[in-house]
Amino acid sequence: MHKRRYCYLIKVQFLGFRLSGWQKQPGQKTVEGLLLKTLKYILPDVKYKILGAGRTDAKVSALDAAFELFVYDYEINEEQEFLTLFNKNLPPDIRVISISEIKKKFNIIHGSKSKQYVYLFSFGEKNHPFSAPFIGNFIEYLDLENMKKAAELYVGTHDFSSYTARLQEKTKVIRTITSCKIVDNTILKANFFPNKSYAFIVEGQGFMRYQVRMMMGALVLLGRGELSLMDFKKSLEPNSEVIISFVAPGSGLLLNKLDFDSSEYL
Repeated sequence: MHKRRYCYLIKVQFLGFRLSGWQKQPGQKTVEGLLLKTLKYILPDVKYKILGAGRTDAKVSALDAAFELFVYDYEINEEQEFLTLFNKNLPPDIRVISISEIKKKFNIIHGSKSKQYVYLFSFGEKNHPFSAPFIGNFIEYLDLENMKKAAELYVGTHDFSSYTARLQEKTKVIRTITSCKIVDNTILKANFFPNKSYAFIVEGQGFMRYQVRMMMGALVLLGRGELSLMDFKKSLEPNSEVIISFVAPGSGLLLNKLDFDSSEYL
């Protein structure tokens, strides 16, 4: 019988290019698996568990992800020292950036107020190989202006049944997008990036599996001329028969911002 459970919210960043997503899987390197492996080393003889704010796909990165750490009969008193020790033992493509003790009633999965995803992409020519972990590269020409206009159509409450993989009966397909746009990429820069790259930025409370990558995929199909604007609009209607046949590669996607209502957890 444990005397007390301590609960912490930890913010984390990771480069997902070599990882098989968030969720722990046998024989695979995942964010959750590597976090648990490191915690086992730095918290010997302490019982703990973690719960992520959501699952990311293989190769997807994050600048602002989070997980709950539950520790039993052990209090983390020196939080900065704990972060330093944690980071010292994590692999170089994962970094914890903050820790705060939270209310026991807080639920990280349902407590998310807003998530902002960014898909970085370029088109028209082959990128430098070093860009591969960060930018989706489409060799063919894309009608960027048409894509920008279509991206704005995602804003609002729609039926996103056409924008997820293996749709199940109880999946919540009605989702609200609060902001969506395509702009010049100012989020990440490197001297090996192409001269021009772009950011598809989408924000909402929650997203289904593959939803953002399929939203980007639909925009690419539109930009190629393989999907009409009329069919694009129909894809957001209930009982749509429009099939989004392209899922954008995971390596261009990153979780850029994750906000919680502080009154619920502090």
